[in-house]
Amino acid sequence: MPTRQALSRIPLNMVLSLAFLSITTFTQAQPWVITDQAHSITSPGPARIILLDQQQHLEAELSRALPTNPHQAAAIIQSRLNTPSGKHLQTDLAKAQQDLTDAWSLGITKIPAVVVDRRYVVYGEPDVAKALVLINNAKGQPQ
Repeated sequence: MPTRQALSRIPLNMVLSLAFLSITTFTQAQPWVITDQAHSITSPGPARIILLDQQQHLEAELSRALPTNPHQAAAIIQSRLNTPSGKHLQTDLAKAQQDLTDAWSLGITKIPAVVVDRRYVVYGEPDVAKALVLINNAKGQPQ
């Protein structure tokens, strides 16, 4: 196991480049499916599912049955966030926010959308397998 001193000699930009490369490689291998809970999709295998309304649903879960008094409501929310399920909810909220950012960065305009290599997109096809065939045909790749 490398020591802290040995790790500190590795240039930060190299570490960040390698981390970005590994993340980019992973995300390119997996299609992204961008939709919401009202638009169901069928996915044939591994895909990153981005639900654009997930953050709203999680926030609604967090704020369910709160009193109208803002001080009491704030105390209840803090109490909820300090439980194991509250910590899980915070992680889910962070993921939902990242998903929204990623969809926005791609310029997605309609749902459902199937995205490959962060470059090719098919809109309106809820069957991911069919969307992937369309993308592969457009890329000139055999099926």
